[in-house]
Amino acid sequence: MTARTQGYLFVLITMCIWGGFTIFSRLNAHWHISMWDLVAMRFAIASLILLPVLIYKKDLAFLWHPKPVILALIGGLAYCFTVYTAFLHAPAAHAAIFLNGCIPLCTAVAAYILFRQPFDKHTWLSLIIMMAALALMSYLMLQDQASVLGWGDVLLFISAAWWGIFTVLLKQWKLSAWHATAGVVIWSAIIYLPIYILFIPKHFQDAAPIHLLIQGLFHGVLVVIIATLTYVAAIQRLGAFKTGSIVTLAPFIAAIVAVPLLNENLNPAIISGLVGMGVGALQPWRWLRKDSLATKLEQQAKN
Repeated sequence: MTARTQGYLFVLITMCIWGGFTIFSRLNAHWHISMWDLVAMRFAIASLILLPVLIYKKDLAFLWHPKPVILALIGGLAYCFTVYTAFLHAPAAHAAIFLNGCIPLCTAVAAYILFRQPFDKHTWLSLIIMMAALALMSYLMLQDQASVLGWGDVLLFISAAWWGIFTVLLKQWKLSAWHATAGVVIWSAIIYLPIYILFIPKHFQDAAPIHLLIQGLFHGVLVVIIATLTYVAAIQRLGAFKTGSIVTLAPFIAAIVAVPLLNENLNPAIISGLVGMGVGALQPWRWLRKDSLATKLEQQAKN
């Protein structure tokens, strides 16, 4: 396969896992899996896989720097606690709007607050589109008393803020994907697992063993390790903007899949929010501009 074809294959794998993250996280409410147990399984399984690799490669020195610890507290534990709790209360469509739709906005705001990076024109346009979509969605929800926002939506937005801060710090500190992933997993396990074992009640008996196995492998292996590797590989072959734009579609597709799969509903208010936040997050005008510029350069090269 060409590098371009490989890139799209890696994007497809990443999309399946990221879209599945929404579906599987919502399934916890149906399978009666505790958020505390899920976080413990996620980091225990991932650390059991990654730690031997670090020891074999003798690549442990980076762990003693404070940066991986801070990233673990924000992008590991804080994000997982809020996002998994949110999925117990909010449907998949709300996650696409208030989590994935808001992540680009929260990232831009975090970059400005932490490092005074100004908004570019694309961010301002996205902000206007998103605010308009949220205003329309709120108006339609007021007309339909059955559709209301809840605590889960607030937690989804807080999760987007955590991930925005994590993304900005990761970019500013220039950690490699491998060191960032391993550092977050190992330190999250070191910090959380002793507290979980000693003080937090376990609820494994409330869930079926097969459901625990599925969630543990999905969140501990596919989400933490495989998706990170395929995402980085896709960026190397297709570029950051094109890769990011395509995989951003995954949660919005998951919101549609959740309708028949999890028996969730889509109403005009949610649809307007999905469309508006999707357009604001994807920034399709940049995609079209890049494609038209590439076509023009190809034509000039042929002439």
